[in-house]
Amino acid sequence: MAYDDLRDWIKTLEKHGELKRISEEVSPELEITEITDRVSKSGGPALLFENIKGHPGHKVFINQFGSERRMALALGVERLDEIAERIHTLMNLKAPEGLLDKLKMLPQLGALTSAFPKTVSAKDAPCKERIRLDHFDLNYFPILKCWPHDGGRFITLPCVVTRDPRSGKRNVGMYRMQVYDGQTTGMHWQRQKVAAEHYRNALRDASALQSTESPLTASVAAMAESAGGAVAIPDGPIGGLPQVALGNLKGSRLEVAVAIGTDPATTFAAIVPAPPEVEEYLIAGFLRGKPVEIVQCETVDLQVPAHAEIVLEGYVELGELRSEGPFGDHTGFYTLTEDYPVFHLTCVTHRKNPIYAATIVGKPPMEDAWMGKAVERIFLPAMRMQIPELVDIHLPVEAVFHNLMLVSIRKSYPGHARKVMNAIWSLGQAMFTKVIVVVDEDCDVQNIAEVVLRVANNIDPERDIQFTLGPVDSLDHSSRLPNYGSKMGIDATRKWKAEGFNRPWPAMIEMDRTTKEKVDALWEKLGL
Repeated sequence: MAYDDLRDWIKTLEKHGELKRISEEVSPELEITEITDRVSKSGGPALLFENIKGHPGHKVFINQFGSERRMALALGVERLDEIAERIHTLMNLKAPEGLLDKLKMLPQLGALTSAFPKTVSAKDAPCKERIRLDHFDLNYFPILKCWPHDGGRFITLPCVVTRDPRSGKRNVGMYRMQVYDGQTTGMHWQRQKVAAEHYRNALRDASALQSTESPLTASVAAMAESAGGAVAIPDGPIGGLPQVALGNLKGSRLEVAVAIGTDPATTFAAIVPAPPEVEEYLIAGFLRGKPVEIVQCETVDLQVPAHAEIVLEGYVELGELRSEGPFGDHTGFYTLTEDYPVFHLTCVTHRKNPIYAATIVGKPPMEDAWMGKAVERIFLPAMRMQIPELVDIHLPVEAVFHNLMLVSIRKSYPGHARKVMNAIWSLGQAMFTKVIVVVDEDCDVQNIAEVVLRVANNIDPERDIQFTLGPVDSLDHSSRLPNYGSKMGIDATRKWKAEGFNRPWPAMIEMDRTTKEKVDALWEKLGL
């Protein structure tokens, strides 16, 4: 089912008993977070706050993805695995051999055709109902301060649109935005994110463009190009060109647009770890089964979802960095203050009486846990394309996604578990996985108790644990250096003679099928 917009989604949630309207006056500073945190941890409904202190007439919508049922409902399925099955079918399409095969392919081809975004005119775009080219102020919106030691108020559920200055490809990502004042925010582009690469490409191009005027900038640009752009701002979170070159880039800009309050599939698409070549509007269209309608911005050459509640247009000036944070993050800890690019507003457009969509993150479980579960299920087929021996994966909520991955495999040769570990560390955002545990295919990785049983009993620590070094998540406060640290792989599979294990490996305890069937037939009579 494709929802037209956020309001259509809210109506559906209410119809299914998944929404609670809050009429009591609450403050966007801390109070909404505390209420939502209690509700999300108890498995409660989505919340629509209708009486916001200091913002009469405004509404805040939060916890929309806060359960497995709502996450599935958001994507129009009964089970999240249904989407994985659709992806698996598309990935395994074969050339049709006759008319009947061609007819059978029509639904799959139709799903692909409907995925491409559709451009609409401004008059058909609800996000243009109010256009503010001047006198705009972010303080007009009920933006939340989430936790006591946060550096300020943060926009937490934005769809941030950028364009690669080299390839021209659009990206829609979700990056928190600290509000500095009515016209500027931080832009939390961690160095491994796609938008950070767009920023680095803009830095490289701007530096190269000015090379005729500045020999210093020319040498810096040449260094960056020869190193594949790997020359980084010392200890900087976004990477890029050396600090010495940034002063020469004043006036150079990267355009940015931010959509807040989109339909649920589009919001979700902004967080999926898809390859940079696959546009998020395409992903959203596939999930919706209907094209995302987009519209041209007023002051930047970018396109945004036409049915968004709020659109912020503007730019990041290259080389301008500002202290951002602290921020109470999904790790359960505050991320510390670091320098990030600054977003400058040039225009605000919004619907009449816009609904401000937000999320909060903190100690799990929270709303983002179910978004992470959806990513896990949906992208399993894509992982199997690269690692066909994968049976299943599980990212436990308590480990905050990137810290622990439980993996079951069909083991076929000595060292197979270690091959799988290294393959996972080579896959996109999976490179950040701090701990990988590999078990045999007969272990249900969704059952943590069973995994713990296998790990505790199957490993010889010195033999079965391996360590490696590589990139880690920018939010990892425990690594020895920012963005770089160690990772651990645990091989909890049964060990083979070919792996140097010469002792007998015992069978696991399991009741025989005949006895089970007899007891099944007796069970009701036993009254147990």
